[in-house]
Amino acid sequence: MSGQDGVIGEADDALRELIRRGALSGSKTEVLLSAPGQEPSAEGAAPAVHLRLYDIREDLGKRRQGMINETNADGAVTARHRPPRYVSLSYAVTVRAPEPEEEHRLLGTILRALLAHDTVPADHLTGSLAELGLPVALVAAHPPQEDRAFAAASVAGARPFVNVVISAPIKPETPGPVAPPVRKPLGVHAEERHGTEGPG
Repeated sequence: MSGQDGVIGEADDALRELIRRGALSGSKTEVLLSAPGQEPSAEGAAPAVHLRLYDIREDLGKRRQGMINETNADGAVTARHRPPRYVSLSYAVTVRAPEPEEEHRLLGTILRALLAHDTVPADHLTGSLAELGLPVALVAAHPPQEDRAFAAASVAGARPFVNVVISAPIKPETPGPVAPPVRKPLGVHAEERHGTEGPG
């Protein structure tokens, strides 16, 4: 694990771990983060898988309104916070190997491993993604959104790639405290006053 902070680093680590375990078990093939437009390695070098993050946007379909209550063992509300927001992280997954046949073989193995999951396995999650305990959706081999198709193709260069989208929840802000529950019934207290007051 890279130990990066934040949901993007945690999603990077989760995708890398999924590919390592699902497609490269027992292999020395590296899984690397590569910047868009960066040429990873020279021809003839050892095989490597490259994850290129090319788009970050809120997953509006998962946005929820209102507040979420936190309760104690007695069922009393102790805090309230907003529901988590979700961000869609789009990756172009490419392979670099000495021979095209090896690239295609590796890419096919990765594709099979990714298509086996609708969500990232919980034991691949770290940090806030693990703490929240919410599903982290994963979609592989769907075409990029129309307005990002050119960007996806550009970051992959001339190589074939698997488009992967992870929808990751972002931990909400620290819960706000709530007033303690009322323990006694409301009542009206009347106070009797003696004497009269003169004109002001």
